[in-house]
Amino acid sequence: MEMCGATALTWSHTISPSLHLPPSLSTRDPRSFRVWCVTDKDPKGSKMIISVTGATGFIGRRLVQRLQADNHSIHVLTRFKSKAETIFPAKDFPGIKIAEEPEWKDSIQGSTGVVNLAGLAISTRWSPEIKKEIKQSRIRVTSKVVELIKSAPDEIRPKVLVSATAVGYYGTSETQVFDEQSPSGNDYLAEVCREWESTALKVNGDVRLTLIRIGVVLGKDGGALAKMIPLFNLFAGGPLGSGKQWFSWIHLDDIVNLIYEALSNPSYKGVINGTAPNPVRLAELCDQLGHVLARPSWLPVPDFALKAVLGEGASVVLEGQRVVPTQAKKLGFTFKYSYVKDALKAILS
Repeated sequence: MEMCGATALTWSHTISPSLHLPPSLSTRDPRSFRVWCVTDKDPKGSKMIISVTGATGFIGRRLVQRLQADNHSIHVLTRFKSKAETIFPAKDFPGIKIAEEPEWKDSIQGSTGVVNLAGLAISTRWSPEIKKEIKQSRIRVTSKVVELIKSAPDEIRPKVLVSATAVGYYGTSETQVFDEQSPSGNDYLAEVCREWESTALKVNGDVRLTLIRIGVVLGKDGGALAKMIPLFNLFAGGPLGSGKQWFSWIHLDDIVNLIYEALSNPSYKGVINGTAPNPVRLAELCDQLGHVLARPSWLPVPDFALKAVLGEGASVVLEGQRVVPTQAKKLGFTFKYSYVKDALKAILS
């Protein structure tokens, strides 16, 4: 094709309605020109505006860092602005918007997508009051996010909602293998997850919904390892409980990458298990952890000791379930850490 001229086309979220050609092109064949597209996209893909609940948590912090690294705009939806400002100081996170609850509506409207990670941590001593708050904290925030998305005018409604849930949905078992098609369990955590998911499912039909059932997240600065390593050190290391229970884990970087992919890839919808491809029995995890820490790993940590630290919440570790990421593998997601040995080395070396 003859290249005889050029014009610029710019847009922010929508293509400019008019295309102006220089006068020198007006007498030429209209098919004979090149268009240079100048966009607000970074080299890695379309620029997104993402609102995040639970951004100050273990997963949320790393997700915000990842989004910022790729030059996306981030709205942190929080109830504790001072805490969020401490975690995301303006000098390190230029342009980030920290919105308290009355401002969530304005933040969500106009966002490309919303990530919902909010909820009280389950790795704590459970009392009747704590169990009630574990459930209500998830339902309350998810319900608010869904209502704000539903009330947004069509033209500024987010296109995708990525909402966290957990592998606790499946209940516990030493023998079963759970994938996304498996039924829900009948214990307390399964009940929490069912209500959590059913709340997210009330979002508009034109909003792509991805529910990520997250396993035990392994990372350096929080999550399960922060609870396990002191126990390990205290008891010189060893299996927790029987050691036969399954441990469905995922490296922090992989769960963040999975959420990121769900935001940008329209194939990611419905339920996706956020677990590594190779769950392990807890005895193997502890053996690998002892090896990496250069600590003995033969002395079992008795049930009563774990319950003394975690109370009823110890059931998460003492019972467990074997969950596999069938849907993520079908979608072609690439896990950076498929084996727990490699994950622990990367985290603790």
